[in-house]
Amino acid sequence: MSLKANIAVFISGGGTNLQSLINASRAGRLSGKIVLVVSRSENAYGLQRAMRAGIDTFIYSPKKYLSREAAHADLVEMLESHSVDYIALAGYLKMLPRPIVVKYRNRITNIHPALLPKYGGKGMYGHHVHEAVLAAGDRESGVTVHLVDEIYDHGRILLQRKVPVLADDTPETLAARVLQVEHEIYPEALENLIQGKYT
Repeated sequence: MSLKANIAVFISGGGTNLQSLINASRAGRLSGKIVLVVSRSENAYGLQRAMRAGIDTFIYSPKKYLSREAAHADLVEMLESHSVDYIALAGYLKMLPRPIVVKYRNRITNIHPALLPKYGGKGMYGHHVHEAVLAAGDRESGVTVHLVDEIYDHGRILLQRKVPVLADDTPETLAARVLQVEHEIYPEALENLIQGKYT
């Protein structure tokens, strides 16, 4: 593996966590280079962030292919052509194809806007998570970075950080505070993984 690991980031929307990883790589806080950004939507704003940073992009739309197997093979080929060592999911909402999970086992990370294992699983993303936290009356929420396996939000937890829930919080205000912490800890967790600190 190269001294500077090659990272692919999978996004679905605005790409603010992608931006935090780009910034960390440029600042030397992440000993990895983002070589590819993958999105299922050509309208994801994160693609513009990638293009501004000079990073290759790939629109992964399985419906364009004759079969799921053909779609998966094309994605694997794209990752291999960029010599990808690690995959970081940053707001990517779909389950990764099993061949990708198997090929990159223990080298795929995801960031989740809650303290897993609470508020994880299918349908628990974005504002749905923050609404559930507030509805439950929890006094704290947080951020989890975990490894990705074949089950939503299930893989080994690498790093968590708590965020207080305030009495007057709305899903929007809580989301904003959680997102700020996401930007802080995602580069840190990914760097620790690259450096072999999670045995």
